[in-house]
Amino acid sequence: QVQLVESGGGLVQAGGSLRLSCATSGRTMSTNIIGWFRQAPGKEREFVAAIVWNSGGEYYADFLKGRFTISRDNAKTTVYLQMNSLKPEDTAVYYCAASSVRYAASAPHDYQTWGQGTQVTVSS
Repeated sequence: QVQLVESGGGLVQAGGSLRLSCATSGRTMSTNIIGWFRQAPGKEREFVAAIVWNSGGEYYADFLKGRFTISRDNAKTTVYLQMNSLKPEDTAVYYCAASSVRYAASAPHDYQTWGQGTQVTVSS
C-alpha cells in the first residue's frame, strides 16, 4: 500500500503563495490518481486538484479559478500543489490522497489512502 506524507503548510498573508508537497512511498503500482483535498473547521472535506499518476493529466475544482497548480516530479515520487493568490478562505488542513480508480475522481470516498494533512493558514 502506498504511504503519503504532506509538508509545506504554514502561515501566509493574503495574496501570498505556498507550495505543498506530498511524498509517496511503498507500493504505488495500483495508484492511478493523487489528489489534494482540504478541510476547514466545521466544513466537509472538499476536492482541490488531482493528477493522473502515469499520464500527468490534471484536473481542478472549479472554485480555484486558476490560482492553484498540481504537478509531480519526473521520478513520480512527489506531488506538489502550488498555491498562489491565497485568500483567508483557503485556510484549512490540506490532505493528499491516492486512488486506484480509473476515472477523474473528486469525491473523498474514491480515495483509499490518505496522508496526515498539513495546516495552511492565510491571514487577512
